[in-house]
Amino acid sequence: MDAAGRGRRVRYAIVGTGSRAQMYLDAINGPHADVAELVAWSDTNEGRLDWYEARLQARGAGAPPRFAPDELGAAVVRYGVDRVIVTSPDWTHDRHIVAALEAGADAVVEKPLTTTPDGVRAIADAAKRTGRDVTVTFNYRYSPRNSALKRALSAGEIGEVTSVHFEWVLDTAHGADYFRRWHRDKDRSGGLLVHKASHHFDLVNWWLADTPTRVFASGGLRFYGAENAAQRGLGPRPARGSDDSPLRDAFSLDLRDDPDLRGLYLEQEAYDGYLRDRDVFDAGITIEDNLSLVVDYAAGASMSYALNAHAPWEGYTVAINGTRGRAELTVVERGEVLLGASGRPTAIVDPSARPDHVEGGAARPVGERLVVQNHFGRAREVPIPEGDGGHGGGDARLLAEVFRGATEDPLGHAATWRDGVAAVAVGLAGNRSLETRNAVRIDDLGLGLALVGDVSLAAPVRQEIDAVTH
Repeated sequence: MDAAGRGRRVRYAIVGTGSRAQMYLDAINGPHADVAELVAWSDTNEGRLDWYEARLQARGAGAPPRFAPDELGAAVVRYGVDRVIVTSPDWTHDRHIVAALEAGADAVVEKPLTTTPDGVRAIADAAKRTGRDVTVTFNYRYSPRNSALKRALSAGEIGEVTSVHFEWVLDTAHGADYFRRWHRDKDRSGGLLVHKASHHFDLVNWWLADTPTRVFASGGLRFYGAENAAQRGLGPRPARGSDDSPLRDAFSLDLRDDPDLRGLYLEQEAYDGYLRDRDVFDAGITIEDNLSLVVDYAAGASMSYALNAHAPWEGYTVAINGTRGRAELTVVERGEVLLGASGRPTAIVDPSARPDHVEGGAARPVGERLVVQNHFGRAREVPIPEGDGGHGGGDARLLAEVFRGATEDPLGHAATWRDGVAAVAVGLAGNRSLETRNAVRIDDLGLGLALVGDVSLAAPVRQEIDAVTH
């Protein structure tokens, strides 16, 4: 039965089977197997598909047929695909989304929607021409803490929003990881303003139910990279996989330590030569590790935003000022990164993806707190419901909506391609501002039809997935 209870299960294909694909594959072959079926999959690395196939077989599940990534359109037709999940590298998102839509399938895509204005225009044109749906999986919207802040703002508890301060810090385990992977190449990832911060910009767009209009950015590569390492006298780096000086290994990642990273990347290097554990102090890194933005919004509010990728702890703070008071959300996802006997961090790479981590001492315990205070009133803490799963409890709720359809949702969690455009537009304008050293109006990005007229960030949420009528 499908999510509407009127026929067959919804038929899915997936493009890109790196680590982010795991949650979708687990969902289709686990809690949502009654409404979803994986009928085809693809990756540029055959060894990675072999690894996933063995993993599925060990769980008693069969593996679907494979297709080449550039044959996605034909695969949609051949296997009767209703929806394509795009978890391939960022710079390939637009081509896969367009291919899926033109072949007659809807698309579900990981953030960011795309990395370039050309990609935005291509997706906008295909979505409008085909009438197909594109869902961007902004899982942070679904975490209870972020929903609680949205609920407080929507209820008018602090009045009309006048300004936002938003700081996100990535620690020396998770933050460093962006400088080991293909994300270090700005042409591929769009830099952290696009790849990572589109999450954050989407939250602000959603919280405020508003659209960004102008961006000024400042930042640079100030910690990672060969030049910064040389200036700090770090000297030669240890050979890959060696157990050299603990001091020099503090920013190393040994893929042998994690069975998933070993199976997905280390053991598959012979197929495509991709190295998942590059030295963060290499030459040739083209993304920034420190970024600051000022963003203006259509309704009149402004935001100051900061991102740091080498902090000793991980989390974020948001302060939203309004005509009646102020709301403050503080989240510590990991309170510290400590070194083990090997001289490498004992922490998992991404604390937000794992709900069971316990790092954080008494001075900075892992946790979350939302406080609202009105003018001339006392501060009050707003209760935050418990969340299960990664990304602050957002993953499980997102997956339920992706595979089963939205229930009644006054907060409008589901994100369309227009929401994806509004989020990535801030990063695109920020990157242009970094280049020109001037403020950049989003209208000047030339996004074509994507942002004309009213961009509804609270668009009606689809109530069900009806694969039969598509």
